[in-house]
Amino acid sequence: MLGTETPTMTESTPSREHLIYDWNTANVEPSAHPKIQFDDETLRDGLQSPSAVDPSLEDKIRLVHLMDELGIDTADVGLPGASPKAREHITTLVKEMASLNITANVACRTLIGDIAPVAEVVQETGQAVEVCAFIGSSPIRQYAESWDFDKMLKLSREAIEFCVAEGLPSMFVTEDTTRAQPDQLRALYTTAIEAGAKRICVCDTCGHATPEGTRAVVSFVKSIVDELGADVGIDWHGHRDRGLGLINTLAAMEAGATRLHATALGVGERTGNTEMDLLLVNLRLLGVIDNDLSKLGEYCRLASEAIDIPLPHNYPVFGGDAFETATGVHASAVIKSLAKGDTWLANRVYSGVPADLFGLEQSIQVGPMSGRSNVTWVLQKHGVEVTDEAVARVISKAKESPRLLTEDEVLAAAASR
Repeated sequence: MLGTETPTMTESTPSREHLIYDWNTANVEPSAHPKIQFDDETLRDGLQSPSAVDPSLEDKIRLVHLMDELGIDTADVGLPGASPKAREHITTLVKEMASLNITANVACRTLIGDIAPVAEVVQETGQAVEVCAFIGSSPIRQYAESWDFDKMLKLSREAIEFCVAEGLPSMFVTEDTTRAQPDQLRALYTTAIEAGAKRICVCDTCGHATPEGTRAVVSFVKSIVDELGADVGIDWHGHRDRGLGLINTLAAMEAGATRLHATALGVGERTGNTEMDLLLVNLRLLGVIDNDLSKLGEYCRLASEAIDIPLPHNYPVFGGDAFETATGVHASAVIKSLAKGDTWLANRVYSGVPADLFGLEQSIQVGPMSGRSNVTWVLQKHGVEVTDEAVARVISKAKESPRLLTEDEVLAAAASR
């Protein structure tokens, strides 16, 4: 474990703001963001991953508690029409959330038969549950399904009006928004807003959008809301089929989305969704949020175990390799920073993400690219006397290895004769 000493500042010590020149903000005018909310889709869209398993109810409850501790505002806890088991889990989770700040929503087709069970859950639990009523919006989807657009408008209006009549807060969701025609989007959203929807959701269901396309469609939808003079929130729900999920979500926020959807580790349908963990990391580093994210690693590990989706070693921030180095030059810089008694410096000198912000720490190992500083660090960590002979034996062993040495192998090599 790295130390937590505070460095002694002297007249020659540079101020921290002068140690890193931030090109990310060098030519960017500061902008005030409205409060950004987060909707966690891990327990709905995340479970639609072909590789995911449905977690136990106990693990779902633990995940919801972690979401709450991370400052996530809402969580989609499933599709009530999917099965009796889904309904049972949803009801239990809604009851559990009564003592938390996070609130529940559920996904339903724009069919009264899908939405009616939500009213029953609300009656049983006494807790509000937001209905996310979805309908496909793109021409390709309409053609494949043989849908009539006038009937789509009718179903959308009836679904939202039913929610209003039952006292259910509602969000109207257009699937495949990023491939839909502007005039039809205007008609769908206007119908839903006039029927009483309190939020509307722009979806990149197929992971089609680029950041430019995301800004264009969210700006267009925002203009509809502005023209109607409606007090309606705008959500963004993005997939990462082109690897653009995270950057598109940031673009959607800049264009006017005020609630952002994501899942733990980006799990979800096909290649998945925007990564909730990485979204929170980036918004924390950008200064958009100040949430306590010290339990974000625990959230990732629990999600990985509960859904049975491995956490890759090279996954940003929370993978095993994220803050571990065995490269001599890198390790030397970290160790020299620690020698100054400065953990802040050690966590940033060779890392664009400060480990300490997220309850993590730097790790120095020994491998084929290591130097004396790596070996010295590991030996001192274990209270082993550092001699030239011991260091040479470990380096010789490391240079012959195709991988990093375990700490036991380092200690054994140092002790050998």
